[in-house]
Amino acid sequence: MENAEAVENVDAAESAEAEQAAQAAETVADPVLLAARDQARAALAEITDPASIGADAGHEVQEEHVLTLFFECRLPGYPGWRWAAAVARVDEESPVNVLEVELLPGPGSVVAPDWVPWSVRLAQYREAQARQAAEEAADAEAAAAELADEDDSEDDLMENDFSDYDDELDGVDLEGEGGEFADDDADDEDDASDEDEDLDEPDELDLTEDVEGEENDDDTDDEEE
Repeated sequence: MENAEAVENVDAAESAEAEQAAQAAETVADPVLLAARDQARAALAEITDPASIGADAGHEVQEEHVLTLFFECRLPGYPGWRWAAAVARVDEESPVNVLEVELLPGPGSVVAPDWVPWSVRLAQYREAQARQAAEEAADAEAAAAELADEDDSEDDLMENDFSDYDDELDGVDLEGEGGEFADDDADDEDDASDEDEDLDEPDELDLTEDVEGEENDDDTDDEEE
């Protein structure tokens, strides 16, 4: 409702300005007022340095005997601005009077942004803060999720490594019977027993040879007798 009323007020103000402009366009400028530029410059010189008042920059008619004379502004930092002096007279026989002097922005001049009420600026600030907080929270959640995914992937990698190691040992009994290590132990025992037998055989041969030698000696003694 308030927005609708504001729009209506703006439309009404624009309509009034358009009507005034149309009336001013129809009104012919008073030539005596147009010729009062020296008087207007003198009035402007009372509020600014005369060197800052530039060339003539047109005029604007308000009523039959009222108009505003414009002059270029040479002040640094005010490009496009114009000095204005409103002049008027009561009738054809009255002298010219300067009503007011001021510095006004012209077309394309650099001006300050439109004034915004504090309540509106505060609402915009709070909205920006809330939006920033939401974005930061979302970024934090995304970072935490990414870290969690990395931890899960590392755990999976470690489990895969140990499972591969277990697979390599599947079927291998280090202490029991069967398997590669058991076969190796059995082979080692067989080799040890073979070596023991090899060591024992020469002793038996030596004993046999001793016995045979003694028998031969006895036979020889009998023959000699």
